[in-house]
Amino acid sequence: MLVMLGRRCAGVLLVAFVGLTGCQKSSDPGSESANRQPSSSVSSGYGAVFLAVDECSSRGRETFTEVPCTSERAAARVIARYDGKVAQGPSCPARTDFVLHISENRPAVDEDGNGEVPRGYACMRNLESPHPGDPGGGGGPRTVVGDCVYGAGRGEVRETACDGSGARAPEYRVTSAVSSRDACPAATQLYVSLEGGKPVGCAVRV
Repeated sequence: MLVMLGRRCAGVLLVAFVGLTGCQKSSDPGSESANRQPSSSVSSGYGAVFLAVDECSSRGRETFTEVPCTSERAAARVIARYDGKVAQGPSCPARTDFVLHISENRPAVDEDGNGEVPRGYACMRNLESPHPGDPGGGGGPRTVVGDCVYGAGRGEVRETACDGSGARAPEYRVTSAVSSRDACPAATQLYVSLEGGKPVGCAVRV
């Protein structure tokens, strides 16, 4: 099954690609947020459910096709799969490299035989390096301990590779995650909003 980016193609599942660079709120001593934890999804094997957990996709510039994980075209694996919108659903696992948003538009294949494929999203992990979702990798949908960021203005920061290989040089590194800003070390120079049970990232200049 072929899926395309954007909202152009009737009769297929439409997929929107979330870029590898996340944007997070920041503050100099003062920001905090609470977020959801991922819930489990069940894999049913290639073809039974579109991009179910542990299934794989090829990866083109504008299209993503579900393929067997043994295929030479396989480029990424689904590590979590949820129905609904990202903003309203569980967060992707921390090691997610990128997210595919799946919407419904007269799909040719459905999940339970009722003629409908619900809108949802798949959390994807590349089968081979690079892994921008890893700590310091410069991307992924979540900021985690070990990631580097730079100021993007308006109280926001964006991830960039800690090794300096990204388009922007790193300015801060997230060294720890805590439940509240007063638990950060005294050396903390920037607070970054994270996800999960410890929503405050303590960052220092690099």
